[in-house]
Amino acid sequence: MTTTEITIARVYTMEGRDHLNRILDILHNEEKIKGLTVIRGIAGAGASGEIHTSSLLDLSLELPLIIEFYDEPLKVEKAIHELQSRLNLKHIVSWPARAHIHSIS
Repeated sequence: MTTTEITIARVYTMEGRDHLNRILDILHNEEKIKGLTVIRGIAGAGASGEIHTSSLLDLSLELPLIIEFYDEPLKVEKAIHELQSRLNLKHIVSWPARAHIHSIS
């Protein structure tokens, strides 16, 4: 097993803001980030304090999205800089982690 130092980052945004496809394009096609996952929330509250939820009676187009990605620390820092400068994203968090990779022999 090999252990590698990585950085994990999360972008918090909302549906309906035209960010998702642009973020995916930057991370996948331009920055070639190794790991990338999009998580759709069922409820969340933003800076406004308003709760957005997905109920059968209230199908909101403003549900929370989390775009999580990881790679080598310098690649993640560069990707965060690109996202912030090009899309003016305000809610990105990151932290160091270790990836444990099991090689198949």
